[in-house]
Amino acid sequence: MSLKINTLHIPIILFCILLLLSCQKVELKQPNVIIILTDQWRASALGYNGNEDVKTPNLDEFAAQSVNLPNAVSVSPVCTPFRASLLTGKFPTETGMFLNDLHFPDDETTMAEVLKDEGYQTAFWGKWHLDGHGRKVNVAPKRRQGFEYWKGAECSHNYNRMIYYENDDPTQKIWTGYSPFAIANDVNDYVKNKRQANKPQFMFISLATPHFPHHSAPEEYRRLYQGKDFSIDPNVPKNLYDTVRRELAGYYAHCTATDKAVGDIISQLKEADMYDNSIIIFTSDHGEMMGAHGRYPFRKQLPWNESSNIPFLIHYPAIDNNKGKKLYAGITTPDIMPTLLSFAGVARPEGIQGEDISDLIKTCDPNADRAAMFMNIHPFDINMKDPEYRAVRNKRFTYVVGLDGPLMLFDNQSDPFQLNNLVNSATYAQKQAELHSALQTQLIDIGDFPFRDRSFYLDKFNLILNAGGNNIKYNFKPGEQHVVQTPNSQK
Repeated sequence: MSLKINTLHIPIILFCILLLLSCQKVELKQPNVIIILTDQWRASALGYNGNEDVKTPNLDEFAAQSVNLPNAVSVSPVCTPFRASLLTGKFPTETGMFLNDLHFPDDETTMAEVLKDEGYQTAFWGKWHLDGHGRKVNVAPKRRQGFEYWKGAECSHNYNRMIYYENDDPTQKIWTGYSPFAIANDVNDYVKNKRQANKPQFMFISLATPHFPHHSAPEEYRRLYQGKDFSIDPNVPKNLYDTVRRELAGYYAHCTATDKAVGDIISQLKEADMYDNSIIIFTSDHGEMMGAHGRYPFRKQLPWNESSNIPFLIHYPAIDNNKGKKLYAGITTPDIMPTLLSFAGVARPEGIQGEDISDLIKTCDPNADRAAMFMNIHPFDINMKDPEYRAVRNKRFTYVVGLDGPLMLFDNQSDPFQLNNLVNSATYAQKQAELHSALQTQLIDIGDFPFRDRSFYLDKFNLILNAGGNNIKYNFKPGEQHVVQTPNSQK
């Protein structure tokens, strides 16, 4: 018996089929890649890392669903060098991006450009600090290094009147209210209404908190910490106790408020069915000394834990039994790009200097170890008188070398506040030799052995400091010519 269909019904049947197809959930094979970057959030200032004074419930919950790398270091603990390294997988000695307020070389290949070429839709929010054309100047679309959707600005820490520029519009705008909340709201609107559902997403969310000023968080978060008698770390001298307690109240208020913003973003990713098919990292560009070792609040650039040790959580598809585990092996900033590309199944471009540690993360062996290198090529601004250094950190030790030889060796397990410098101790001579060899090997690999004094790198990359000789000029008076400095290697 043959089946007869009234031709008048065919359009109705086709419409129903299309309607059913449109209602089907779009399944993407490629995972989304999402970076949530904060500013000056040291690893010890989080509940999941054992701090009982600060409230970070959303990140504590995210940590329970992620792998935690407690020995992560900032490749160079300050804003611009970290960000350039994160996006290129290269050390500052290669890109020349070792000072704040430099212009990112156009010929560098970034993670956004690589993922865009692989079919990803790319989006950026917040603090950029890689443009070098002035902190309030629009980062023109041609200088956005592969990002398409854009609501960002070069650099501002005015959290309640934070400037930004939107996509192709050169008009300066102001986020409504507290910027981490406003940015989180826009991220969530993008996820719900603006992203292309048939494309994998690369989303870079760059929140400028909890960087100072420390007393501009919303009042309800400041009230949480008013009058609190915070515990003070034993490496803070007593003459700084009052200053540190005052600054901690504001710092922790920013931490808790930023935690809410992060939690709102993660909740929206779950609601949009993006969470399980996303590689998500939470980290910071550097830490905050907050009085440790006699260094006043606001300081960074230094090799001590408070400055160099940063939070690093990673959640990825099929994480399964690794949820809540720790990987104690070291990771440094150039490792992030090749690791994320590997998780995404994307080939790494030539020239990347960082290592892919995705297999270490997947196996999550508590006994795994590796030495992660970090450095300060040219201390600047209030750190101008500090020595340049190269350093490595593994699961137990931090080892630091200056121009004249070894400077520091700390056992971070038995001495987490780094009060007992073991450098050149006969008891630890073998360990120091091992770490020195690991550091030397890595420096040879990146072409920086023996490393030189700071002036060598200024000459190599054709950079000129301001009239005071302590940083790259970024504030210009009306009518004053703005000189943009781009590292230009004189190899």
